[in-house]
Amino acid sequence: MKEQLLTDIKNTLQKTKVHLLAELASSQANAIKDIIDLTFHPEEQIGFRAAWILENIYVNHPLNFVPYLAYFSDRFSLQNNLSARRHFGKILALLTKKNAPQQVKDFLTSYDTTHLVETTFAWLIDDDVPVAIKSHCLNILANFCPKHSWVKEELIATMEYLVDKESIAFFAKVKQIRKQLKTK
Repeated sequence: MKEQLLTDIKNTLQKTKVHLLAELASSQANAIKDIIDLTFHPEEQIGFRAAWILENIYVNHPLNFVPYLAYFSDRFSLQNNLSARRHFGKILALLTKKNAPQQVKDFLTSYDTTHLVETTFAWLIDDDVPVAIKSHCLNILANFCPKHSWVKEELIATMEYLVDKESIAFFAKVKQIRKQLKTK
């Protein structure tokens, strides 16, 4: 599967092709692991396309993603491709939502998520990280507040620091996250 997938994603992909590849991969043994590996490909566009497919797998087949949660989580902090980080961030934001599947919640309860939180904070304060990734970071960190009691205070302070440095879109997201944090 990995070699065929690599051939398929060497060229520009349409959204329909991404959905098709995600459908195919979600039902094949170890294909999700192979796609996670391909997100680290030295050619940035290949890594980006693999991450796009990976996001579609989680969105459309979250339970098929469950066996690979540890593999994904262990590699989250290693992702340096900014285009792939956007998809990694979105996946982690979805994994940490209140309405995530119970199997995902059970995994996150037992898994040491400290490195995920630390990496997410690092991405949030990095000047080179685009606002779309930072938006996912805000969601991730807000979602981790119940598990890591120290995150809420640190997140509030970080948002205060960044709000004047970032775009209007970031400011709007900060407003949303502040509202979410008030209910916790």
